[in-house]
Amino acid sequence: MNIIHATGIEGARHARGTVVVIDVLRSFTVSAYALAGGARECRLVKTVDEARALASQTPGAVVCAEEDALPVAGIPISNSPTQISKTDLKDRVLIQRSTAGTQVASELRNDDMFAASLVVAGATVQACLLRDPQTLTLIASADHPEDHACARYMARILNGEEPDLERLLQPLRESERYKRALSGVWPGFPSSDLELSLAVDRFDFAMPITRANGYLRISRA
Repeated sequence: MNIIHATGIEGARHARGTVVVIDVLRSFTVSAYALAGGARECRLVKTVDEARALASQTPGAVVCAEEDALPVAGIPISNSPTQISKTDLKDRVLIQRSTAGTQVASELRNDDMFAASLVVAGATVQACLLRDPQTLTLIASADHPEDHACARYMARILNGEEPDLERLLQPLRESERYKRALSGVWPGFPSSDLELSLAVDRFDFAMPITRANGYLRISRA
């Protein structure tokens, strides 16, 4: 298997083969907790206006949105797995807008796509192996150490290696961004989001992405 590492929107535009787009902090971690909590699916959009419009057309929808990693006025749930894990989503639809993950996913033009984060990394690897693609593109949705760490963690498993996740995550833990998140003063970013997001292989399902009318759909598989 040819494994390609890519980053961001340009990486999505040039992705080949089966594609995994990764957002650890926090978009696709939110998706995983939502699906684990009983959500029927997650719908990804590019803008807050699109999120509100889609919610108005979707009975029982819940909107989760942030802009530049900050909460959006009028939308009580930010891009937070802590908030999502406390929200009753059974048989409901989560509509997501984020600055990195949903933007990058929207640029994909491939037929076989997954959303991923550390909490579903192992299950995503297994789903990719079942497809036996000649080429697999792992996209870090942002140039952040945790997204690269997740991509390398998955690649090493695919190559039959034993990854050292703590070493891979060390650049994150040494960053000012991590310290700010840990402090609990970041609006819409409770410090508990870090623990929830870094709980590797917490869930045993993958998250395929499919196209719908005007949005992307993430489901549990």
